Amino acid sequence: MRTDIFARLDREPEPPKIETPRMSRHRIALFGGTLAFYLAIVVAVLVSSWLVALDWKVMLFRPYQQWPELHAFLDYYVVLGQRGPTAVMVASWLGWRSWRQHTLRPLLTLGTSLLLLNLSVGAVKLGLGRLGPHYATQIGSAELFAGGDIFPSGHTANAVVTWGILAYLATTPRARRYLSAVSAFVSLGVGLTTVYIGTHWLSDVLLGWAAGLLILLALPWFEPLITRTEVWILAVREQWRNRRGLREPVPPAPVTPEPVLLPQPLGGGAATEGVQGAASTGQVPGTAGHPGAATRARAHAAHPVRPERTPPAPAGSRRPPHADRSPRNSSAGPSRPVAGGPVAP
Repeated sequence: MRTDIFARLDREPEPPKIETPRMSRHRIALFGGTLAFYLAIVVAVLVSSWLVALDWKVMLFRPYQQWPELHAFLDYYVVLGQRGPTAVMVASWLGWRSWRQHTLRPLLTLGTSLLLLNLSVGAVKLGLGRLGPHYATQIGSAELFAGGDIFPSGHTANAVVTWGILAYLATTPRARRYLSAVSAFVSLGVGLTTVYIGTHWLSDVLLGWAAGLLILLALPWFEPLITRTEVWILAVREQWRNRRGLREPVPPAPVTPEPVLLPQPLGGGAATEGVQGAASTGQVPGTAGHPGAATRARAHAAHPVRPERTPPAPAGSRRPPHADRSPRNSSAGPSRPVAGGPVAP
């Protein structure tokens, strides 16, 4: 028998009514506070404040040398922040949810968040051009505008957005709380792992956390755009299905052969019966091994058989005899006068 666990894997009969998050006052306050924190970190790095000095102290401490036994595990754990593997895993889960709930909102929300992540984080990375700890050239320097691309940390921001989108799309408050805790733990662990390995400064990780959180908090502003995009995609899909249905050729109706009626000649004999039997069975006697001859014979058998002609009338005059006329050779009666001669008295 089926249990509730397997029943939950079935496709729902209709899209569920899920309330989309709105930009409430609480969310706006969190967005404003996170944005202020983001700007404060950028300014602290630009002016080479105490935060830059802390970055150098952590880097020179070399955590990967202090706890080398963790290195093998953390090399795999940091993959949870790489954009390619995490996007595939989360997109697979959200794709199944889209199929089950008859909606494209989960996939469109993931795509919108990743697009915002690439634009915002990528622009700051290329604009500030900070070098990583392994490529630093001067102790105590912020290493800005040197052609680098590690500020803010892309692994950390990607972990916050990719795993946080699961909590954002949760359908119940309980699931939202649990998924929020899991995503926070994963993103914190990925950020600290990059500091342990030595690929990022501590300030890179702090700015990465803030950048990912800003995207999650700003997603309700893009919900109307996501809804319009979903409606447009579904409308295009219906049009494509209709065009495809019209272009499909309709199979012709099967043609049933009509029977051929052969007229019966007067006084039909064995030959006529043989021809009719051969026409009904599709074979004509005397045409074995010759398909062309058999075809001509069947075509000839399909024509009506003409009755035999009556014998022609005997030679001679067809005019009936007259009783008042005498034969030309008879001596009785006067003869016809000769033209121009005298008439007998």
